[in-house]
Amino acid sequence: MITVYKHIEEELVSDSTVSDATKGSWVNLVNPDPDELSLINILTEIPTDVLKTALDMEERSHVELEDNYIFIVINIPVIRGNDMYDTVPLGIFLTPDFFITVCLEESEVLYPFISNQISTFYTYKKTRFLFQILYRTATMFLRYLQQINRRTDDIEVQLRHTTKNKDFFQLLELQKSMTYFTSALRTNGTVMERLLRLRGHSSYKHLLKMYEEDEDLLEDVIIENKQAIEMVEMYSNILMNMMNAFTSIISNNLNLVMKMLATLTIAMAVPTIVFSLWGTNVPLPFQEDPEGFYEVIGVALVFSIIAIIGMWKKDLF
Repeated sequence: MITVYKHIEEELVSDSTVSDATKGSWVNLVNPDPDELSLINILTEIPTDVLKTALDMEERSHVELEDNYIFIVINIPVIRGNDMYDTVPLGIFLTPDFFITVCLEESEVLYPFISNQISTFYTYKKTRFLFQILYRTATMFLRYLQQINRRTDDIEVQLRHTTKNKDFFQLLELQKSMTYFTSALRTNGTVMERLLRLRGHSSYKHLLKMYEEDEDLLEDVIIENKQAIEMVEMYSNILMNMMNAFTSIISNNLNLVMKMLATLTIAMAVPTIVFSLWGTNVPLPFQEDPEGFYEVIGVALVFSIIAIIGMWKKDLF
């Protein structure tokens, strides 16, 4: 799907016809087909193979500098389910006339721009727009990390009362999400540092023109991204320590149960031994006594109590 956006007198106008794209337009591609990629190739002279790069789920964040365009790939966060967070690549192309974004799916990162909710956003201010997307990406990571942390706290409360496999699977999903976020934030940070080094670079001023406020915004983005990296590392450690702690608790509880079962087995074995002795065909005490049955039970009970007291003193249960 292709949508063309352009600011005309402070109003954001959208169109699905690529031929209507003029200088200063933003062309947004969501899971484009080969025909749509060919249209963008004709419009911008960006090779189709390069456009397809942003559609590779395994593509890492990076910057490519060409004479007629700058190609930037960042990884943005997405939600797959209640406890499933992932990242997808977002390709951004800066050409002399157009700002182009390519992604496999619609994203919350671009939604405020599409709905024109950001007052300082203009399609023709390409450098500012790029840095605003980067800032929005960093803040989305922070928001999702806070959601993951709250969900982790909820699961911890549940695990304090009952240890279900479902809760541990949820923790594993969250831990996997943290891994994806850590990788994405670090590679995104590399892209931001690379863009910062491009300021004042004469060879790319026609593609990436930075004013003072743009540089300030990029520095804010870098700070925000570093905060997200610190947060994801902290939450990852907390999550890992929590899983290790609950694993130890479960193992300890299992040991206690096994110890209790072993103690009960020993205690129950004492009467069996006593009854076995009185079942032999040899003369034994109480065998002629009318109350002998109860006396044997009493003897077995006494020995069982002695065994239990002995094991209790040795802290076996």
